[in-house]
Amino acid sequence: MRAALWLMGLFAVAVAMALFAGNNQSSVTWFWSPYRVDMSLNLALVLLFLAFVLLYAALRALAVLLQMPHQARRWRMQQKERGMNQSLLEALSHLQAGRFLRARKSALAALSTEQSLRDAKAGLPYGERLNATAHLIAADASHALQDAALRDQHWQQALDVLPVPGNTQDSEIREGTQMRAARWALDDRDAAESIRRLGELPLGAGRRTIALRIKLKAARLSGNTQVALDTARLLAKHRAFSPAASASVVRGLLLASIRDARDTSSLQQFWLSLDEDERAMPEVAIPATERLIELGGEAQQARTWLLPVWEHLLTQPGPRTETHLPKLVEVLQSSLGKLDGAWLARMEAAANANPREPRLQYLAGMACVQRELWGKAQQLLTRAAPLLQDPQLRTRAWQRLALMAEHRGDMEASAIAWKLAAQAMVVLPDNPAQDE
Repeated sequence: MRAALWLMGLFAVAVAMALFAGNNQSSVTWFWSPYRVDMSLNLALVLLFLAFVLLYAALRALAVLLQMPHQARRWRMQQKERGMNQSLLEALSHLQAGRFLRARKSALAALSTEQSLRDAKAGLPYGERLNATAHLIAADASHALQDAALRDQHWQQALDVLPVPGNTQDSEIREGTQMRAARWALDDRDAAESIRRLGELPLGAGRRTIALRIKLKAARLSGNTQVALDTARLLAKHRAFSPAASASVVRGLLLASIRDARDTSSLQQFWLSLDEDERAMPEVAIPATERLIELGGEAQQARTWLLPVWEHLLTQPGPRTETHLPKLVEVLQSSLGKLDGAWLARMEAAANANPREPRLQYLAGMACVQRELWGKAQQLLTRAAPLLQDPQLRTRAWQRLALMAEHRGDMEASAIAWKLAAQAMVVLPDNPAQDE
């Protein structure tokens, strides 16, 4: 459509010029003493147009000629800028490829080119950010080469070149430089320095995933389990790990906190800091209760801690039940002192609901012994003792049956029970020749 309009316009101009010039009888006389020149008006207009074109072309040629030095200088600056950017890209590629000497050399070349541009008063708008990035690459390469002095020198220069306060990009480069310093301190096994570097970051930058990862490693390296646990929870909340990895890391730190408890008050304070899901984890609740008993805590409080685990394992049987039930039974047996009727009812209900589970029969029997229900205890322990696979539990069951038989005056049954208890404690060597 546009081409058609242009064509119609050209036709209109041609028609107008033909009508004007075809019948134009006007003439123009030029007086240049002592000369006189007569020409038609059409020729005079053509000559004026040609003179204008010639003058315009001459002025344009003169302008181009005068601009040639500036164009040459601009070309040289562009070549230097391209070379500087190429050197920076080469430094990054060498750093990623593990060629640290070449990476540092390319970064220094980029710095030299940027300095020459500044000396020529042709500095780039992003020159400061590029300078800081090149210094950071050189520092990273020096760190990989175990040159701590040169690393710290380039790191400090990267911070000095950035304006304070700067724009958003300057702030991001500064934060990245501080994070790299924290990472280097962690590589040097200096956890305190790493945490100090992270503490210098702004609040928002300190809660980023990469900063939290560094903080987690530094806290674990320094043995600060509480800080490591809080950081691991934040990382799990931000989904920095897979669910399985997050659970494993948090569980390991929780167990470390349990082991670090030196008295019942610190252990109780730690327990109160856990959420409901963590308290219901058998991997956490059982070791915490065991540690509480070791520190001389109350049996009633130990059973309160184990109640969520007890309900979860018995109401949702599965592989976790088979894994954690032996330890749960052992810890509950250690906390049977001052057993209340509610717990006795729970244990008896579990034993009745699972008649093929000898460990629950054993636990209910020991609970009956604690409450001096001798008849029911003998019934449950007699049923459980031959079926127990754990030698320790089987030995305890027969020993308890032997003591109850002595209490009744049945010395024959007591002797048999003591004999079976002794046999349960025997561990036969794994010798194939004996099997034959």
